Amino acid sequence: MKKNKGFTLIELLVVIAIIGILSSVVLASLNSTRTRARDARRVADIKQIQVALELYFDTNGEYPDTVLALVAPGHIATEPRDPSTAASYPYNNFSD
Repeated sequence: MKKNKGFTLIELLVVIAIIGILSSVVLASLNSTRTRARDARRVADIKQIQVALELYFDTNGEYPDTVLALVAPGHIATEPRDPSTAASYPYNNFSD
């Protein structure tokens, strides 16, 4: 009698299930890492805007009306945008 060499269907299904479980764990880990990186970028952008606002105030004696006003004198290179939506960060100057 001849013995068949190879894997049974059950063995293949178990391996595929293990690979599926491992890939879902990796994807969940990557998603949380991506979220933390996005939040760190937001914090860095806000700090950059804060420093630029302070420099602008030291130079002009008042705060600008828009964040774009910080780009023109060279306080920041480009207007920072939210990494998730690419929208500008909200800024309002409420001074008289």
